[in-house]
Amino acid sequence: MTLPTPKPGILRIEPYKQGKYATAPGARCIKLSSNENPHGPSPKALEAYWAASSELHRYPDGSCAALREAIGEVHGLYPDKIVCGAGSDELLGLLIHAYAGPGDEVLFPEHAFLMYKIYTLSAGATPVEAPEKDLRADVDALLAKVTEKTKLVLLANPNNPTGSYLTEPELKRLRDGLPEHVILAIDAAYAECITAEDCPDGSALAGTGENTVMMRTFSKVYGLPALRLGWMYGPAAIIDVMNRARSPFNVSSVAQATGIAAVRDVAYTQAQRQLNAEAREALADNVSALGWHVYPSQGNFILVDFGSPDNAAAMNVHLLAQGIYVRDVKAYKLPQCLRITVGTQQENDALLEAMAEFLAQAA
Repeated sequence: MTLPTPKPGILRIEPYKQGKYATAPGARCIKLSSNENPHGPSPKALEAYWAASSELHRYPDGSCAALREAIGEVHGLYPDKIVCGAGSDELLGLLIHAYAGPGDEVLFPEHAFLMYKIYTLSAGATPVEAPEKDLRADVDALLAKVTEKTKLVLLANPNNPTGSYLTEPELKRLRDGLPEHVILAIDAAYAECITAEDCPDGSALAGTGENTVMMRTFSKVYGLPALRLGWMYGPAAIIDVMNRARSPFNVSSVAQATGIAAVRDVAYTQAQRQLNAEAREALADNVSALGWHVYPSQGNFILVDFGSPDNAAAMNVHLLAQGIYVRDVKAYKLPQCLRITVGTQQENDALLEAMAEFLAQAA
């Protein structure tokens, strides 16, 4: 008897593991493992969520027309060059499946988001990693890895889990160095966290030419990860392909209504950006003062180097014992590091107290 056999690449996938959190009732849980906004979504978004719940018996608008109109209005983009999805993850997977398959290559930096490799393997394509410099994407190293088999180059800007980024001139040099048939996909999941003036979100490049797209999400600063909502902006030809490949009702009506209110509440988004930036810098300074190296970040998290894999593992165990959940990044080839989401002031204080206790116990 011959058993069903999956496509080549599927069994090479190491399943994605989400950030840990407490599941036992009553257990302390300070969740700093998933880069969520600890302050939650805009009150206007919550109002829209509850209002939309009265229409659960109706199918959503498959084209997300009102949502695309709102996104275009707020960001100064053409709505007909936007496609929405169940998180930017879904759109990334659809893009790879639409343009890459067996015999093709998908290129990304070595410390890139884990889903890049997973989606590439699930499409039957070959993942190719380019070395980084100081945990930062290297344009020359990426271009050196491009072959006639390369179909896509994936780049998070800012990157998760490192927090690093490429500047506008560097992004443009990368795109200009790619053959015309290669798509540059800029994953700007943390765009609303950016405060550095030289860190672009990719929309300028995605708005010109025929081989660049930008992806965004409502899961970070907007505080709506439970709704699974994201969008992509790019040339009409690629957006047309995405609309052909996606399922007809891939974004719920509740997610659409909530997303419209969230994106239009610009004041809340700006306030959250500033709040995150201030808390991020304070957290980085305080962790550095304890003696560990913190990498500069433009996300809503910091990456802390504890000097060795053993030290990072010991710190993780210590924090878990106190109900504080951070992200180990061994799967990102950074076993000496932990990624820590910026929490509330109370959560950050508890984290710092626990880290100081770890040092005192080790003394």
